[in-house]
Amino acid sequence: MNPLFEAAVQVQRFLELRGWAFCFIGGLAVARWGEPRATQDLDLTVLAGFGQEEPYIDAVLEHFTPRVADAHDFARQSRVVLFRAANGVPVDMALGGIPFEEGMVGRATAFAYAPEVSLVTCSAEDLIVQKAFAGRSRDWADVEGVIARQTGALDWNYVHEQLGPLCEAKEDSTILPRLDEVRRQAAGE
Repeated sequence: MNPLFEAAVQVQRFLELRGWAFCFIGGLAVARWGEPRATQDLDLTVLAGFGQEEPYIDAVLEHFTPRVADAHDFARQSRVVLFRAANGVPVDMALGGIPFEEGMVGRATAFAYAPEVSLVTCSAEDLIVQKAFAGRSRDWADVEGVIARQTGALDWNYVHEQLGPLCEAKEDSTILPRLDEVRRQAAGE
């Protein structure tokens, strides 16, 4: 089995055994919805809420190998638990709690990447929201790939409803116009 899939299956089983609400994001979701690209790590969001992060952090760091010194303090401050799966694959586990993350995890669905590799990932729309919000060059390339591959199947009202408030909170008025331009270019307008 591909080491990335092996690690994802292991992490997903760990989360499911605890009944935690989660979904994979990042490169795995891009492989599902957009133009697959090489990725060496796993990204996911676990709904931990606010003020209840400690049990999540403790359980993960007791079971998996931390990637940084003071991993517990780092996780509390950044809301990201950095660890390695048993096969060494790096994992970034965000501790979600805002309404967008709750909705994203609630909309997530399983996808069969290979025999015996069914992983829960965010929707294409939620992936676009995350990638546009992050705004790095690689993220915009991923957005373009998702739009190209999912043309006609995307709920753009949902994307704007979710991304708008996040852009306001970030005080960045350039994200939505850029997304609209990427969308127009993908449609050949």
